[in-house]
Amino acid sequence: MELTESARRFVVHWGEMGTAWGVNRTVAQIHALLFFHGRPLHAEEIATTLVVARSNVSTSLSELRNWGLVRQTQVLGDRRDYFETSSDVWELFRTIVRQRKEREFVPTVQMLQTLVASPEFESETPDAQDRVRETLRFMQTLGAWTDEMLRLSPATLEKVMRLGASVQKFVRSDSGS
Repeated sequence: MELTESARRFVVHWGEMGTAWGVNRTVAQIHALLFFHGRPLHAEEIATTLVVARSNVSTSLSELRNWGLVRQTQVLGDRRDYFETSSDVWELFRTIVRQRKEREFVPTVQMLQTLVASPEFESETPDAQDRVRETLRFMQTLGAWTDEMLRLSPATLEKVMRLGASVQKFVRSDSGS
């Protein structure tokens, strides 16, 4: 498949952003291609379009499936496996946030909890103990907030996001401002 200039720019940029987010460039480009086209594609078509090795496509599709961002499907009359992603940006956002939380955030909270509960932690300086406990408290609060935000409907979540900093006028600061 030949990419239009818009599709090419989208796929290339998404690949660049993927590397900034800690995701392999090809993984991000495959996701971008599937998202942009909005229809199932088979691995050979993906490999040919992106000019990458078929083995790289297979590995990348596996990673995308592990993240829950791509699903395997079939096309009537074709024995090949096809792959598609959601066209709903809110669903994709929620999937990514849940996965990143589970893979990165939760293990850090668990490590901090274990550290704080360990007897040797008490031998650390009071300042170090305070910083670690405050980090744990912050991460637990942020985790709870994230869970609450993910429970909201997309429409409500979008309204909350649009409120942005203006929400501060409804919340009293501890500093009295």
